[in-house]
Amino acid sequence: MRTAVSDLKVKLQDLCKRELVQISKTVKCVNIAKIPELRTFFEDVKGIQIAQPRTRAEFLQYSCQLSLEPNTAYNKLHLTKGNRVTLGTVVQSYPDHPERFEVRPQILCREGLSGRCYWEFEWNGEKGVEISVSYKEICRKGWGDDCLFGFSKTSWSFVCLPSGYFIWHDKQKLKISAPHFSRIGVYLDHRAGILSFYGVSDTMTLVHRVKTTFTKPLYPGFGFGLGSTIKLCSL
Repeated sequence: MRTAVSDLKVKLQDLCKRELVQISKTVKCVNIAKIPELRTFFEDVKGIQIAQPRTRAEFLQYSCQLSLEPNTAYNKLHLTKGNRVTLGTVVQSYPDHPERFEVRPQILCREGLSGRCYWEFEWNGEKGVEISVSYKEICRKGWGDDCLFGFSKTSWSFVCLPSGYFIWHDKQKLKISAPHFSRIGVYLDHRAGILSFYGVSDTMTLVHRVKTTFTKPLYPGFGFGLGSTIKLCSL
């Protein structure tokens, strides 16, 4: 009897794994926190692990088309067609908005992400850029450190410079040694607490992986050094 029950358990777990993979491929970037039925389902099967993608083709199955939120943009960020942003010296004629970064050269995307998501961006500029994910309540006003990506518990920041990379979280800085890439892929597995950064070329090169616990939807964002540019890539 025990052997039969054990065999049945293995078969059920295998079935659930296959179904979850198909759901992940189809749904991609769903905010399960807002759908009680999905949240309950994922909690019920939380012991089942789905393999992480390895090739670019596998990552692209989870691609998310992000859009920049102009109402969050610092007033010297110049937004142009094609989801391109550059930090300049000219103040743009943006209206006042409670969600706008007042003094920090940063911008957020509209989408709050839960589940599995993948996106890419291209960057250039001697002063570098940063890609972040943060909870929606990140501070927007004033010079406080809690308004900076990576300087509080509400955000994680990956800094790209011509000389190398850094990861910031809660004011803790980690230097990362890796080759230079002008195109970066970002992979989020919200439920597993995984945030990975890849150099994108002919192959996917893992630059850094964060393993933590995420408690709320995450909003991708960007920070800029003077003259630096980012472009969100269409996948």
